[in-house]
Amino acid sequence: MTDRRRALPSVDRLLREPLVAAAGAGRPRTELARAVRAAVADARAGGAVPADAAGWAAAVERLLARAAAPTLRRCINATGVVLHTNLGRAPLAEAAARAVAEAAQGFGTLEYDLGSGERGDRQRHVDHLLRELTGAEDALVVNNCASALALALNSAARGGGVVVSRGELVEIGGGFRIPEILRASGAALVEVGTTNRTRVADYARELAGRRSAAARVCAILKVHRSNFRLEGFVAEATLDELVELGRRRRVPVVYDLGGGLMLDPGPEELRGEPTLPGAARTGAAAVVASGDKLLGGPQAGILVGRRGFVARCRRNPLARVVRADKLTLAALGATLALYRDPDVARREIPVLRMLAEPADWVAERARRLASALPSGSGAEVVETRAAVGGGAFPGITLPSFGVALRTPGVAAPDLAGRLRSAAVPVVGLVARDRVVLDLRTVAPAEMDELVLAVRAALA
Repeated sequence: MTDRRRALPSVDRLLREPLVAAAGAGRPRTELARAVRAAVADARAGGAVPADAAGWAAAVERLLARAAAPTLRRCINATGVVLHTNLGRAPLAEAAARAVAEAAQGFGTLEYDLGSGERGDRQRHVDHLLRELTGAEDALVVNNCASALALALNSAARGGGVVVSRGELVEIGGGFRIPEILRASGAALVEVGTTNRTRVADYARELAGRRSAAARVCAILKVHRSNFRLEGFVAEATLDELVELGRRRRVPVVYDLGGGLMLDPGPEELRGEPTLPGAARTGAAAVVASGDKLLGGPQAGILVGRRGFVARCRRNPLARVVRADKLTLAALGATLALYRDPDVARREIPVLRMLAEPADWVAERARRLASALPSGSGAEVVETRAAVGGGAFPGITLPSFGVALRTPGVAAPDLAGRLRSAAVPVVGLVARDRVVLDLRTVAPAEMDELVLAVRAALA
């Protein structure tokens, strides 16, 4: 009989309370009523029961503030995962961020030619840069890499077959699989080889054996295994071999590169990854890649290749369905322009800078953070291993440094929750009863905000 939840006030009564009404001043009554119902439901479910009208008003005000807060917020990535998919993958270079801000302000020349005063082509903002940087005959940009792949396959093989190695029928992020994308594009899957060994002769045999209209092979697909490794007794046909086979048999070759690396990122551990310019130089009909992975730009699907095939993709009605918007094109164009000078790109593009930064520099930031915290905070500089992320360089980590936090009386998950609740949320890792903040993925410009957030969480 002493359980105060048995005497919870009704929603109508709380709405008539002057303090509660004042908490929702300036907001629609429906919004206030929704917050009041949520406050009562929280109390009924076992949460703290406010003692008076002021307590209810405070609870309602918190719920209203939570509902009004944006869910997409800037945060500090202290996980050590450079291309963290959940945190938006590649952060934009300053030049790209400025380009987005300018494009977002009012109208722009997205599809308008100032010289002629007539309608223009939105692709002109980026295709010349992609041709210049990769050496490809033509280029097309859509909204993401999966769209670029589906568009290329639909343009090449709708109603026909696509030959793929069994060792390349991979699953990409979000549970999407290459066979599913093939089916969605309207093409039929034709598997060749085995999981661990596929030779160019396997492709050639399949092409020679399917000459009837009902079972014709219309394209060859090669997929870069960017998110896992095959080792041991393995073999695969190279892209050059497949392009030559496709040339002889007059079958287009589509290459799913994925990561979009434009140049050598620097560290010895990260060498050997195929690049977008290198893939384009093979003469493949289409090479598709992501804009927001190793390229370091916005989410986008990049398609470069032979002029005739790219023109087919442009004419495909699906190109309209998956086209990129003005903000994406602005950010991508500004990012690509930085690659005209590789040294500038490595310095200005955050992903490349994080991957190439010497571990000693990261350690210096870790020491700076630890020294800025209260002496009793238990902060300790620790060696860590950072990851590339984004389905790139599987199994490879980079030497890094972080700060481990352990506060008496506060469990590590609770401390991590406090950090995520900061004005600028901080996302770290919980390991061995400690919160570890890896500094490789924290930019120097974010250090002051990080210090404030950690101090507040420890307090």
